[in-house]
Amino acid sequence: MSTDLLPELATAYPLTDDDVARYRTRGHVRLRGVASPEEAAAYRTPVAAAVERLSTESRPLADRDTYGMAFLQVMNLWRHDEAVARFVQARRFAGVAAALLGVPRVRLYHDQALFKEPGGGRTPWHQDAMYWPLDGSRCLTMWMPLVDITPAHGGLAFASGSHVDGALSDIGISDASAEHFDHLVAERGLVVDGPVAMRAGDASFHSGWTVHQALGNSAAQMREVMTVIWFADGLTVQQPANPAQGNDLASWLPGLVPGDLAASDANPALSPPEGSPRAS
Repeated sequence: MSTDLLPELATAYPLTDDDVARYRTRGHVRLRGVASPEEAAAYRTPVAAAVERLSTESRPLADRDTYGMAFLQVMNLWRHDEAVARFVQARRFAGVAAALLGVPRVRLYHDQALFKEPGGGRTPWHQDAMYWPLDGSRCLTMWMPLVDITPAHGGLAFASGSHVDGALSDIGISDASAEHFDHLVAERGLVVDGPVAMRAGDASFHSGWTVHQALGNSAAQMREVMTVIWFADGLTVQQPANPAQGNDLASWLPGLVPGDLAASDANPALSPPEGSPRAS
């Protein structure tokens, strides 16, 4: 597909002060129509084709562990497909990310497609920034379904307010992280928000330290979700705190070492479109 035929996604999203306040207080916010259904449908085709082409998972669900059953995961599609790159680098999305973080512009960390197959298992509670050699409070993820979904498709749920204390575990996504955060959420009396039905093009944004999970997919259709992760421009690379962060440093911040400005060739700076809310 010619990228010229795809929507540009360069107009500003009408983010409100209440949206920003909700994100900063709860650590997450859901926004309607970040892309229109037509825009989401246009990008669904190249994203799904790239997932099919690049996915290396061929095992039946029954032969996978908890992580493997959670989703078909393909990362950094933008480096392999010009059409997907147009989506991932969209100024509209970057504008929302910058406003929520309160910065003039953001840099791309990486993207990942998370396609949950029918019968796919839950995605256990976790914090994304456990994997990132960056200040997780200055990073965030957009989670956008490219098809209409209900909670039964494997919707996302958040532990509201769980982002305020930073790292709460060094356990990767697993049965052990589910057990750890089940206990923590109950002990702290955190309110679990979601999952909810979402239209194609709706999106949630959550902080790097927000504890979240997804249900299994008990529906008959694939849950087709595209995610993009950004960080505030100007961050420095941190010393990896665990092997996962060491792997991420090599993969998504190539050529950099702790103390460097997080600005490799794989992390383009993305500025908001005209008319976006100003950073505050």
